[in-house]
Amino acid sequence: MKLIKGLRTLLTAGQGTIVGLDDATVDSDPIELFSNWFEAADKSGLFLPESVALATAGSDGKPSVRMVLLKSYDENGFVFFTNYDSRKSVELSENPQAALLFHWGVLQRQVRIEGVVEKVSEADSDVYFASRGRGSQIGAWSSKQSEPLSTRLELQTSFREMEKRFDGQEIKRPPHWGGFRLRPEQIEFWQGKANRLHDRIIFSRSEDSWAAERYYP
Repeated sequence: MKLIKGLRTLLTAGQGTIVGLDDATVDSDPIELFSNWFEAADKSGLFLPESVALATAGSDGKPSVRMVLLKSYDENGFVFFTNYDSRKSVELSENPQAALLFHWGVLQRQVRIEGVVEKVSEADSDVYFASRGRGSQIGAWSSKQSEPLSTRLELQTSFREMEKRFDGQEIKRPPHWGGFRLRPEQIEFWQGKANRLHDRIIFSRSEDSWAAERYYP
């Protein structure tokens, strides 16, 4: 399967420079367009096409960025999960404005999303946590994310202690772990083209509708 996936990726390389985007209109649906692009990235053979850079800034205004995994999306926003005690979560509690960046290099495509972040419901967090592998569930209880760690042995010891604690039991979601939803206010689609004449289309939300404009690359 790895060979097939690699060949698929090679065959996909450069495809993005051949086919551009249609002119944007006020009737365009950026969520549907994102869905089409995400599906194309998934079919291209890319490893973890759901990987996305999340940029945040706390009350001091200093930016930070890290990779997270997109778990779901719809017209209401883009959802990821994390430890609520982590640096990203603390910064989001201080400043709920955030940005996402998808980069699918083999397709020469980027999607930038900016908006306000909110926690998903506890019920939604429970459902997703229950779908995770048991090891990942135990890991969520074991890690004091973003806190100093003296040695790796300390983390491994914590994991083993949690394995014993939950032996033979269903593992419930920790209260410090759950999801966030970024509600998009602006979505930019970037398509690489020959001679650096790239396509850039930016969708901006206005109440319950979207307006779209094409920009110079």
